Amino acid sequence: MHEVVDILAHAVAEARSGRRIALCAIVATRGSTPQPAGTVVCVDGSGRMTGTLGGGCVEAAVRRSAHQLLLRDHSEIVTCPLDHDFGYDDGMICGGTMELAVQTLSGPSDAEELHSALTELQRGNSTTLVLQAAHRGEVRAYRIHLEAAPKLLIAGAGHISRLLAPLASSLGFRVWVIDERSEYANGDRFPAPLCPVVGDIAGTLRAWPVDAATYVVIVTRGHKHDEAALKVVARSPAAYVGMIGSRRKVAVIFDDLRSAGVPDDLLQRVHAPIGLPIGAKTAMEIAVSIAAELTAVRRRATPAAVEGPLTPEAVS
Repeated sequence: MHEVVDILAHAVAEARSGRRIALCAIVATRGSTPQPAGTVVCVDGSGRMTGTLGGGCVEAAVRRSAHQLLLRDHSEIVTCPLDHDFGYDDGMICGGTMELAVQTLSGPSDAEELHSALTELQRGNSTTLVLQAAHRGEVRAYRIHLEAAPKLLIAGAGHISRLLAPLASSLGFRVWVIDERSEYANGDRFPAPLCPVVGDIAGTLRAWPVDAATYVVIVTRGHKHDEAALKVVARSPAAYVGMIGSRRKVAVIFDDLRSAGVPDDLLQRVHAPIGLPIGAKTAMEIAVSIAAELTAVRRRATPAAVEGPLTPEAVS
């Protein structure tokens, strides 16, 4: 799947080059659909789609509609019913309906708002994009909330980290793995786009700009290192802090941190033992349980992807 950054970058490049391009966003869904509201794709003058709406017939229909709108230099709300007749040939019978705002961009001036949104995402910030399209003689406006890739700091570069890091990356996280041992935190074990960081774990975490879009997983090689890492991030605004270990080990570390002045309410938000309770035994199962918990926390905090329909005046 194309990242939204790639989609916006392609749309900006096309518009700045004077070539028409249609930016398409799902603004409403009813029933079962292959992609949720807020999904963004673009269709260029050759009819090529960047991004995905779930494949098959729905993408073919949107490509056709967007290409026709490009030829007319017109923006419009497009409705795609995913019923039996629509999906029969591809075997994709979702039974729902998608509404898409299709806005055509025809020149450099149209690309500026898009470029601003792209710049924010590239800086690691969530942002908002406004699309406007005609529907039954009136112009509708929608705010599309674009989520920046969340940041995951993994403290410790051992066997769990080596499995978790690429798994989390495939789920959309930007991943850094911190360890003082260069033979563990290196590009061979954690190739790009993963980012190995060699340094003292607690010291590196202390200097890191941990914010509300940061997730921290503590899986170091020992009790003392886990405790030192947790002591640093327990007071941080991180969206998630998780620490590996048995219930007994967790209780001992929590008692030590209470004695060091860390309040109970901060310790209670730590996910420890880490991961969803799936009965994990192997290293891969543990990594899957952690990735699942990261995803669950991320999605609970995700705001509504689309606001609208609104009047154009409401978004100006």
